[in-house]
Amino acid sequence: MNTPISASQPAGVSTQSTLPSPPELSGVVPLGALLGVIRVTGEDAVKFLQGQLTQDVALMGLREARLAAFCNARGRMQASFVVFKRSEEDVLMVCSKDILAQTLKRLSMFVLRAKAKLSDASADFVLSGLAGDALSFLVKGTSQPWSRQDHEGANIVFLYPGAGVARALWCAPSGTVEPEGKILPESVWAWLEVKSGIAMITQPIFEAFVPQMLNYESTGGVSFKKGCYPGQEIVARSQFRGTLKRRAYLAHSTVAGAVADEVFHASDADQPCGLVAAIAANPAGGFDLIISIQVSAAADSADGTLTLGKPGGPPLLLEPLPYPLLEDI
Repeated sequence: MNTPISASQPAGVSTQSTLPSPPELSGVVPLGALLGVIRVTGEDAVKFLQGQLTQDVALMGLREARLAAFCNARGRMQASFVVFKRSEEDVLMVCSKDILAQTLKRLSMFVLRAKAKLSDASADFVLSGLAGDALSFLVKGTSQPWSRQDHEGANIVFLYPGAGVARALWCAPSGTVEPEGKILPESVWAWLEVKSGIAMITQPIFEAFVPQMLNYESTGGVSFKKGCYPGQEIVARSQFRGTLKRRAYLAHSTVAGAVADEVFHASDADQPCGLVAAIAANPAGGFDLIISIQVSAAADSADGTLTLGKPGGPPLLLEPLPYPLLEDI
């Protein structure tokens, strides 16, 4: 049986600062078109989320954030979030904008008598991504992923680095002075997200994966010590009974693809061995992907054995993950 790591100590990520990034990877990325905010307020806000998410929201401190998922009864992820508390009665959940409305509707169905109010607060907050030297104004020594700083009214959540570049999510009430720095295109942030090895749920992969299929248990996104939530039995069984057959891997292709494209292995042309969970153009050429595939296919992945979209399609080259998997710790 694997021993679960603490969600407050993400696996395999050094607490040391990352190396300075190249100038083209340092700057600020406006994220309002990509991400939105669900706000949960009220005296039962934390208690309500504790019963819905894979993460232990109750134990999360006010100087922390967490990766979390919302699953259906079969353990399949309907949404994923960066979650943090502005207070014990005010919790923000940042997610992909294309699933926000349906996620808000589904979560609201479970409120019942809880003293908690859920709302789409996307218009109330400004979201930006900070990369590389754009984080230089922050206090040093606190760049551990899922740690948090507050700066002049903004909440700043440190994320997993991408391609060795330090990253953070900047969230502040509308009207707050935005962070200074060179404005980077969304495509750069998307690539850094892929290189971080963490794929967030978007509409094309709605209900496609249990959390471990995207390595959420290895990146601080699942607590195995908290109480019940939808799909918990499936998630726990996958972890402790050895039933998990798929993992997330980084890959590179010379040809563009799309999220939810199928991945094939040369040994089986009749059925896919996995799906694309995220993809972005590499600034140096080609495309980088997060693919969730069968562990057996990854173990037998010599050049040309994994292909994108169809049997015999564009080849995929697997690359090392930037963090160890839980079973390797």
